[in-house]
Amino acid sequence: MGKINEKGSRIAMNSPYVSTFLGNRFFLTNPHIDDVDIEDIAHGLAYQCRFNGQTREFYSVAQHSLMVMSLVPEELRFSALLHDAAEAYLGDMVKPLKNLFPEFSMIEARVMEIIGHRFGLDLTHLDPAIKQADLIALATEKRDLMPHSVETWHYLQNIEPLAEAIQSMSPQKAKSAFLEAFNHCIQIHNPDQRTTRLD
Repeated sequence: MGKINEKGSRIAMNSPYVSTFLGNRFFLTNPHIDDVDIEDIAHGLAYQCRFNGQTREFYSVAQHSLMVMSLVPEELRFSALLHDAAEAYLGDMVKPLKNLFPEFSMIEARVMEIIGHRFGLDLTHLDPAIKQADLIALATEKRDLMPHSVETWHYLQNIEPLAEAIQSMSPQKAKSAFLEAFNHCIQIHNPDQRTTRLD
């Protein structure tokens, strides 16, 4: 059995969902394109700390996304900004734990596909330049935010961090900066979806 939601989609009565900042319901196993809102994404990423909170100070997924975006060519910046967008709904599961739950990765891929469709992007096959930028950001974050993590991370071999040290943003500033970057990107890719919410 199921019911019809206000957008006309059939959902199971017991389908698991996440309640979002704007009051939307995001159904994890049956995500719908109309349930994706950029402010929910910006808010979720800005108020979520990287590395499971094991950092010297708060550092959001939104700020990480902005760093990755800054390291790629203009034509890749929209996808780079949203490369971790699914974490707004699913959380930033640390890599060692994610590797133990392959089904989670399948759900994450489906959510990324829906988010990509919402904004006219392919987020399931990221450009190698975005993946490289992600590693550079990771190396910089390890150096600046996890000073007691002295062991070598094998996937950062031969990856040089940025010269400039990270200056952590507050969640409010990270959200505003993320939305501002989104507005810039959407004006280029799809002006009809522009948002003016920057608070």
